[in-house]
Amino acid sequence: MKVSFHGHSVVKVEANGKTILIDPYISENGNTDLDAEKVHADVILLTHGHNDHVGDTVDIAQRCNSQIVAPFELASYLGNKGLNAHPMYIGGSHSFDFGTVKFTQAFHGSSFTEEDGTIIYTGMPTGILLTIDGKTIYHMGDTGLFSDLKMIGEQNSIDLAFVPIGDNFTMGPDDALLAAKWVKAKQVVPIHYNTFELIEQDGPGFADKVTPGKGKALEPGEAIEL
Repeated sequence: MKVSFHGHSVVKVEANGKTILIDPYISENGNTDLDAEKVHADVILLTHGHNDHVGDTVDIAQRCNSQIVAPFELASYLGNKGLNAHPMYIGGSHSFDFGTVKFTQAFHGSSFTEEDGTIIYTGMPTGILLTIDGKTIYHMGDTGLFSDLKMIGEQNSIDLAFVPIGDNFTMGPDDALLAAKWVKAKQVVPIHYNTFELIEQDGPGFADKVTPGKGKALEPGEAIEL
């Protein structure tokens, strides 16, 4: 299984002949190596409805006939656009042909802003536990630090965790270090930083402070094999 980071919170998982994109914010992301008009996705997983996470979902899903998995209100919004959207919610899990998805809590907001400025409520923000062939990836989405991360770490054997470190909108590096400790992941990768000035952080510096050998800051396009 190949898991790659593509700037901001964009993660791609390639396993069992399927390509899964998480939060595909690409065309307006100056810190990615992907081309929104060329990237393929069999599946798109969304943590919440903010524009810098939904990103290019509609265009990619229309071009690739992607299956979308998202929190209920966001899935309903996308389904009303004629897309194949499977609704889920916090605490629920479902087995798909590509793997098992479970949504977790995240402490943040969730809305989509239309081009005319209209704000659409898109449900609760979430994190995603994705399990494929016995390997579990935890994408925390956008969140502040919260104590139930300890429970998530105790209930799941997490092989790879993507942890936001940008601060201001999410937890910063110090809180993210606690989050990394609590979820007990075998590998930890920082996300949601350096996309714009307000969330500039030292990714490699954060990774160096994670339990020795577990932290790794990936450059856009860089991958980990699980």
